[in-house]
Amino acid sequence: MRQFTAIVNPTAGGSASAAALLKVARLLREAGAGLETAYSRSLAHARELALHAGQQGRVVLAVGGDGMAGGIGGALSGTDTLLGLVPAGRGNDFARALNLPTEPDALAQVLLHHEPRKVDTIEVESAVHQRTVVLGSVYAGVDALANRHANNATLLRGAASYYAGGLRAVTTWRPARYRVTVDGQEHLHTGYTVVAANSGYYGSGRLIAPDARLDDGLLDVVMIREAPRRLFFALMNELKTGGHVHRPQVRILRGREIRIAADREVPYGADGEVEATLPVTVRVLPAALRVLS
Repeated sequence: MRQFTAIVNPTAGGSASAAALLKVARLLREAGAGLETAYSRSLAHARELALHAGQQGRVVLAVGGDGMAGGIGGALSGTDTLLGLVPAGRGNDFARALNLPTEPDALAQVLLHHEPRKVDTIEVESAVHQRTVVLGSVYAGVDALANRHANNATLLRGAASYYAGGLRAVTTWRPARYRVTVDGQEHLHTGYTVVAANSGYYGSGRLIAPDARLDDGLLDVVMIREAPRRLFFALMNELKTGGHVHRPQVRILRGREIRIAADREVPYGADGEVEATLPVTVRVLPAALRVLS
């Protein structure tokens, strides 16, 4: 029977995380599994707790949203430690890409009985973040600005905070001139964003890269070109289904190493947490993480 260590940040969405864990924890214990809970003071501390639990041969449960999943999953990338997710955040996009069930009974069955799956991770390097590893995507442009607004929102939660953040970001955004290098080949791009996607989802369920796969050893590079704001709002709405990829303003490439630079200060983010400015280099790490799904 598997032995679990659940890692929770009590200050970042703590009540939702505690509630989600409580339901699953009872089911795991009733099935005979061991479960201990570790409380983190920060994302860096959560990574330390995850590595320590992994060294003890325990399954690490990341309890929270994409920031917690990405931080802990990134720390465990390249190790043999098994990762499980208890989604309890605003976006839960990596859990969505894994097709994890939302009902506690079904999620407990996944954690108890499913075989591990190997998935890719993303290595991120920049002048600010010398090296970090994330799970879902790295995005540079208006979406990074929107995510910053969503993270700072106090009155809205979930998809509503992302939508409001997006509206605020788009109304102030002016297109940037990007240099995007994919496996050594440079592409010039003027527009709203460049996304290097391992997971198809970001921004609380938006299907930015419909053909992205977690285990294909490639990143899907989605570039949205300059367009009138009215058209961009229509395109944003199409992100719900992935229909935006048929627009001529959207270009998709694939590669293993992507460098993104711009002609001015452009923010980038990763898994809802890493915030810095371009340039940034990202690389896929194939089959680097064992996860339950």
